[in-house]
Amino acid sequence: MHRIGMFSKLGRVTVKTLRHYDEVGLLAPAHVDEENGYRYYATDQIVRLSEIVALRQMGFSISEIFEIVDGHNIEGILQQRKAELTDEVQSTTDRLSRLNHYILTRKEGQKMNYQAVIKEIPSYTVFSARYTIPDYAALNEIMPALAAKVGAVNPDLKCMEPDYCFNVYLDGEYRDTDINVEICQAVVERGVDGEGFTFKDIPAVTVVSVLHRGPYETLGEAYAFAMQWVEQNGYQIIDNVRESYINGIWNKSDTADWLTEIQVPVAKK
Repeated sequence: MHRIGMFSKLGRVTVKTLRHYDEVGLLAPAHVDEENGYRYYATDQIVRLSEIVALRQMGFSISEIFEIVDGHNIEGILQQRKAELTDEVQSTTDRLSRLNHYILTRKEGQKMNYQAVIKEIPSYTVFSARYTIPDYAALNEIMPALAAKVGAVNPDLKCMEPDYCFNVYLDGEYRDTDINVEICQAVVERGVDGEGFTFKDIPAVTVVSVLHRGPYETLGEAYAFAMQWVEQNGYQIIDNVRESYINGIWNKSDTADWLTEIQVPVAKK
C-alpha cells in the first residue's frame, strides 16, 4: 500500500488530482484509515491511473472516461473523439497555411492591399437576369435598370436585410470584355417573373472572400490575389465567382470609395 503522496509520485499526478478522482468516484483509494483519514492506494491501481491519465491527455472528459474504463459504449466514444481531433488537425493545418501565405507575402515585399477570409454564404431567394456586357463599366447602367424593371412588375417586393446584391460570372475566368454575367438580388420572397428576369433559390456555399476598394475596372488585381490564395492554401474552385456590391454608384460618387466583395466558391482539395 502507498500513501497518497507516494502514489502521486508513482503516477506523476498531483495529490489534488487524486483527491478529485476520489470525490467523483473515478479512482477511490484501496483503503482509508478511519482514525486519521489517510488514503492508501494499492500498487495495481497504478494501471487504472495510467489509463485515466492517458485518456485525459487525449482530451476525454471525466464523464467519458467513466464510460470507457467501465466498458460502456467504448467504440462510439473513441470514434467521436477521433473525428473531433481530425477536425481540429484540419482546422489547424488550414490556419497554418494561411499564416505561411501571409508571411511569404510580407517577405516578398508585396503591398497587403487584400486579405482572404473563408465565409459561409447561406441559401437565398433571388431575382436574376443574364447579360453579355462589353466591360464592367456597363454595369453602372444595367443594374439600376434591372432593379427598376423588376420593381415595376413587383411593386411590393422587398430586398433582404442586410442587402445582398451580387453578380455571378459565367465565363469561369476573369475577362476584360464580352463578359457573360448573371445579375442577382436577394429578396425576402419570390415575386412574379418578367421579361428578361426570373426568381429562383440558390444553395448555401463556402467562399473565399476578398474585398476590393475602387472602380470595377481594377478588379483584376483582387482576382489575381484571390486565385493565388486559393491555389496556395489547398483549396479548389467549385463554381463561378460572385461579386457582391457593398458600396457603389448608388451611394458613393467617388469610384475610389466603391467597395466590392469577390466571393470564390471553394472546397478543400
